[in-house]
Amino acid sequence: MASRQMTNDHLRLSWHDTQMMATLSPQSVMDYFCRKSNPFYDHMCNNETVRMQRLGPEHLHNMIGLEYILLHVAEPILYVIRKQHRHNPSEATPIADYYIIGGTVYKAPDLANVINARILNTVVNLQSAFEEASSYARYHPNKGYTWDFSSNKVLSDKSKSDKKDANSAKDENSGTLFQKQRVDMLLAELLRKFPPPIPPMLQNLQQPPPAGDELNAAGNASEMNSATGPLDIKTEGVDMKPPPEKKSK
Repeated sequence: MASRQMTNDHLRLSWHDTQMMATLSPQSVMDYFCRKSNPFYDHMCNNETVRMQRLGPEHLHNMIGLEYILLHVAEPILYVIRKQHRHNPSEATPIADYYIIGGTVYKAPDLANVINARILNTVVNLQSAFEEASSYARYHPNKGYTWDFSSNKVLSDKSKSDKKDANSAKDENSGTLFQKQRVDMLLAELLRKFPPPIPPMLQNLQQPPPAGDELNAAGNASEMNSATGPLDIKTEGVDMKPPPEKKSK
């Protein structure tokens, strides 16, 4: 827990030496980082032993323990230094990275710190957004929940402008009276030139029966008359005389 707290404290620190900032180079950056006033530098590392014995940096590969190496260079402004634990000449475990920008040394955060910071920032922003949104919510028994932005002039003006833009867009999309009439006229002209096809069911209803069907129907009727004989319809004479008039006494 103490090491975790120390790591978080180092993320808020920065260090620079005004006397050597202007002379930084890939050859002098390690001497710049290994100054005693640098809080990121551990004086018990192998680099300090090599410096005290006036040995070259290549001797670090033959030593075991904590060391600092120059990992990346982007002259003249960026240098990345890695802190690692050397196990053997071919194996080392990274511990932390430090970057120097414009002569100022910072500790690079690890992945856990980056994710925690991003999640915390997101949660804080969401919480403030929900709190602000809930402050504009209003409830009425008849209307239910509504939004009231009258207390915030910026949001109120924005909502009014949005409504105005929506109405104007609706009017623009609907078109003028001339445009509507012109469209109706064009549609009627296209319908006249290219009438829609009539469904087969309606075509059968509109077509008269063929002549052969009429002849067959007439032949069937004559055969029925010949089989049953002519119909004997007796007509009785109807007396069309008016009734006798009554004589007056």
